[in-house]
Amino acid sequence: MDLNREYAAHQRALMAVDDAANGDEHSVKLATASTIAARIGTFQHRLGAAAACAWSISHGADPAAS
Repeated sequence: MDLNREYAAHQRALMAVDDAANGDEHSVKLATASTIAARIGTFQHRLGAAAACAWSISHGADPAAS
């Protein structure tokens, strides 16, 4: 996994949330950002990265669910 690419995708997804036209679109875009955050957190957690716990908690990912 290219973490830089995933971090950038996450940032783009979060910015897209602000552009949502309505509540449904907002929810979909937020779910996309959350999915990316979960992938990042899971990857970091599997590597034993120290930042994984902080990332997972702050972005709502559950590394224990993987």
